[in-house]
Amino acid sequence: MLDIKFIRENPSLLRDAARKKHIPFDVEKLLEADRMRRERQVEVDALRTQLNTTSDEIGRIEDDEIKKKLIESMRELKKDLADKEKSFADANAEFELLMYQAPNIPDPSVPDGASDADNREFKRWGEAPTFSFVPKDHITLLRDLDLADFDNGIKVAGFRGYFLKREAVLLEIALWQFAMRELSGKGYTPIIAPSLVREENFTGTGYFPQGKEDVYQTQDGTYLVGTAEVSVMGMLQNETLGEDELPKKFVALSPCFRREAGSHGKDTKGLYRVHEFRKVEQVIVCKADHMESARLHEELLANSEDLLQKLGLHYRVVLNCGADIGLGQVKKYDIETWIPSQEKFGETHSASYFHDFQTRRLNLKYRDADGTARFAHSLNNTAVATPRILISLLEQNQQSDGSIRVPAVLQPYIGIDVIRR
Repeated sequence: MLDIKFIRENPSLLRDAARKKHIPFDVEKLLEADRMRRERQVEVDALRTQLNTTSDEIGRIEDDEIKKKLIESMRELKKDLADKEKSFADANAEFELLMYQAPNIPDPSVPDGASDADNREFKRWGEAPTFSFVPKDHITLLRDLDLADFDNGIKVAGFRGYFLKREAVLLEIALWQFAMRELSGKGYTPIIAPSLVREENFTGTGYFPQGKEDVYQTQDGTYLVGTAEVSVMGMLQNETLGEDELPKKFVALSPCFRREAGSHGKDTKGLYRVHEFRKVEQVIVCKADHMESARLHEELLANSEDLLQKLGLHYRVVLNCGADIGLGQVKKYDIETWIPSQEKFGETHSASYFHDFQTRRLNLKYRDADGTARFAHSLNNTAVATPRILISLLEQNQQSDGSIRVPAVLQPYIGIDVIRR
């Protein structure tokens, strides 16, 4: 959420943000709602003042006839006040709804673009592996090595259901352990975060109200997260931290769930786009300073690159265009890892920073050196998302006999160097 004072003073920036992000948003409608809300507030305050004045007068007057008339006028004032309060509540609800829909201002470095096809590549690491044989796709590898059961996954869980088996299970757990150990060694506090959270956490992190269709809701009115970012940021809601506590850095593991409501017909087979998965997420809260946010954004990216490089996986980094950074992000990088069977890169990580967009919604502040309460800044990035990363890991490490090399950094966790049937 943006500061309404900033919007009043810079409406053209918000208009341009909506244009660049391809988000339909009427800035004039928001400003009109703000004007109406403030007018109604003035009316309510004036009536309350009048009521208090009349009440004081009644206490001082001894004449019963005059007092009776004042009491009757108070009844009218109270009725008027109730009407004005209802009018203010309606105006304020309209204002708040529009404020939650207003997009954050993208960084000037974010390129224009209408879709993810316009994201700008600016870095590659490693070389695409070459094979003396036709490489298998990850579905074939998993089936040939008895590492997954998609048929029974669908029977049990429905569309996009799956079972991982044998060494694939150990490999996935090893990836979590590897990411947790690497990042906790860099000062990130490890957390296992809840997946079942209240609606206010989704609203606070900017996923609601727009993204409800992609989230599973329970019969109790709670929701299943698609990333531990929601849980970790919710943990800090309504907190006022000391500046000396910042930056706070977390590496959080959680089960994750996504309905994939907008992806009908996309990646319907295999592990790329599934409803249920596990993810290790990096989350940072820092002081309200753009240069600090930008620096930590690069740190988050470097952390994920370091993990991929130690795994020996060929990848590239893209700078996301305006249409592909979402409502709340100021700037976003995607890491895309090479998928040999498709001869293309597939997105495996997203690194974003938000300035105070999330923390205003969550009322997350800190006190600076002068004692002034300020809204903090927030950032996040994937450390490792499973089982998706298994696609590239398995395909890039396949051998001519159908076996899979286990990356050296994972071998201590699972005790083998090659996966065979």
